Amino acid sequence: MINRTLVRTKVVQTLFATCSGTDHTALSARKTLLNKFSSTYSLYMVMLSFADELTTYAEEQIAENKKRANVLHQTYNANRNFVNNRIAQQLFNNRRLRNYMENEHLRWDVGMSAIEAIYKQLIDAPFYKEFMELDKPSYEDEKTLWRKIYTSLLLGNEELNAALEEMEVALDHEGWTTDIDMVITYVVKTIKRFKEEDGDDVPLLDMFGSEEELQFAKDLMQYSVEQAEENKALIAKSLQNWDADRLAYMDQIILMVALAEIRQFSEIALEISMNEYIEIAKEYSSDKSYVFINGVLNRVVNDLKAENQLFKFTKK
Repeated sequence: MINRTLVRTKVVQTLFATCSGTDHTALSARKTLLNKFSSTYSLYMVMLSFADELTTYAEEQIAENKKRANVLHQTYNANRNFVNNRIAQQLFNNRRLRNYMENEHLRWDVGMSAIEAIYKQLIDAPFYKEFMELDKPSYEDEKTLWRKIYTSLLLGNEELNAALEEMEVALDHEGWTTDIDMVITYVVKTIKRFKEEDGDDVPLLDMFGSEEELQFAKDLMQYSVEQAEENKALIAKSLQNWDADRLAYMDQIILMVALAEIRQFSEIALEISMNEYIEIAKEYSSDKSYVFINGVLNRVVNDLKAENQLFKFTKK
């Protein structure tokens, strides 16, 4: 789940938040970084469990409507297309998901206001109404429904973001509101892989796809901290008619991490490293910072090459 693009972003975010302290060490930085990855993965699990939470809430609404109809001596025939969906049932029964939620003490109690609000939005959605009109929804129909729920209703949903802010505090996590859009894409990717015959053992994504990715994260953070002063000197040397002290803090952090990767990971093509950090600058720094960062990196790289201090693969 956590790929190198996310690793780079989290390293930059972690250093931006913590590097101002004079007692900052590579060990403490790595610990903070791994906690951030754990928090992101917890959000992934929480958002997978959302399917069951929303389905359970819908079931409760049917029960309330039935009670109301009985009091009024009316006939109530519930449409159970949604509450009978097999995707939510598979997630509810998934041992890995349930164990993780229990062990990490994750729950939707604080976020129930979002469940209620999103359900009201759901029943008004055209794609939901079309699904409810199906005579007998197939498993693929249900997968399509959940893809639309996550992408059409949850991306940028104000009620969900507000609930996540409260859940972060209650559950002692961080970064959920900033990570939510990315995590939703992973949830959709996961559900797309589901098969009905998998039953209760539908596969979920691992936090890291391989030990190599985890090691990359640890090493990138360690090099970024340990070589911070060296890389600051390289940056200052490359600045043209610009006082290094006036360099924006975020720009400095992005440049330091980029240079740590460029100098230490010879197996990663230079163009890939450069492009990754330029994209981070576009996302997290000021409007024109990526142009400035691109220029600084090019000058530092040229200097290192001229001094035979840089050995990198070139992307073909």
